[in-house]
Amino acid sequence: MCSGAGIGGLVLAITIGKFAGCNIHIDLYEAYDAVTTAGAGVSLWRRATEIIEELGMYEEFSRVSTKPSSSHGLLFRKSNSPEGGFEWFRYIFEPYGPSQMHRQHLVDVLKKNVPSSCTMHFSKRLTKYDMQSQGSLVLHFADDSTATADVLVGADGLHSAVRKTLFESIDPGIVDPSRIRHYSDPSWTGTLVYRTVVPAEKLSKVDPNNAALKDFLIFCGKGKHIVSFPVSQGTQINVVAFVSDEQKAGTHFEGHWVSDVTLEEVEEAYQDFEPDVRRLLKSHAMKPHLGAGAGQAIEDAFVLGRLLAHPLTTFDNVPAALKAYQDVRLPFAQFVARESERIGYMYNFCSPGYYDGTDQGNEREEREILKGKIIDLRDWAAEGGAVAEWVKAERQLQEGLCHEPHENGGS
Repeated sequence: MCSGAGIGGLVLAITIGKFAGCNIHIDLYEAYDAVTTAGAGVSLWRRATEIIEELGMYEEFSRVSTKPSSSHGLLFRKSNSPEGGFEWFRYIFEPYGPSQMHRQHLVDVLKKNVPSSCTMHFSKRLTKYDMQSQGSLVLHFADDSTATADVLVGADGLHSAVRKTLFESIDPGIVDPSRIRHYSDPSWTGTLVYRTVVPAEKLSKVDPNNAALKDFLIFCGKGKHIVSFPVSQGTQINVVAFVSDEQKAGTHFEGHWVSDVTLEEVEEAYQDFEPDVRRLLKSHAMKPHLGAGAGQAIEDAFVLGRLLAHPLTTFDNVPAALKAYQDVRLPFAQFVARESERIGYMYNFCSPGYYDGTDQGNEREEREILKGKIIDLRDWAAEGGAVAEWVKAERQLQEGLCHEPHENGGS
């Protein structure tokens, strides 16, 4: 059973269905009355697309994705100048570049591939679960209904009821009770993210030479940056605008985590940026949204799904499969989270010890040092490895089961 029918939940169901057939029944419980997605565009790099290939969806995926030119690469601009910014450097994709698409189009492809062994339940918002003595789980939903499950996977987003219940019911000897909320409740990064999709035709009429119409771009400035790239075969431009306040990192966020905002709010935040940025922002109203990594959700779901679907996995040894998943995936997921935070500070010229957006007499040299570090931090994304992680996890599962004691006392 999986709580949450977003990208992670759907890929999990597809993976189990492909590799276990009808031997494992999957129930997907979704809080809303349909499979929808927040956000706008998404970039998937080689690690995620090789999983799409493994699951047999690459042809459908290719029809809804846009690939930036490998020769153009990713263009970085220093943009915090109202009079005009300049090209800082290009990061050339070697050997693989990203596939970019509207997030809803990705979800639509995944929905078409949900297996017959999966039943989807809508308007089922999980509130908590109880562990039964025999090892099964009783799930409680907001509409007062219940369901049972042998295994529960929490893919229910930022405000996860699965994560919250896990930590609230955990043995006090494992986690200090005074620290429960630190682990169960999301904390604010101090960054607001304004996301939208701009019609390319509309932007073209306002500014026909705007670089965002054809390039994958990051507009960098002090304390803020914007990522933009074409989606929907170039008919739309995905725009993600970040505004950070390091002093607010780790504090409680007041208000809704996803809400509509006025165009004036966004324009004010970027009034000190170059004209290309201001014209791009004027093309649409936006929403602030704290997004999660779609690529990491796909990788997590694939490795976990393969382990649960493995012929050696039974109800009795599911913990061994979950441990193999955690041992293989957790270190890399934590690495991505740390590096994403670090590189975000670099885009904002706020990384300690590196160029801070001002000219101290050696600005060009400082920018070159920062450029080199950004390239180093981005290189992992262009490489494969997610399927290799599954092979590693399978090997750990096999070795772990071989060393488990048998009922006769053998090993």
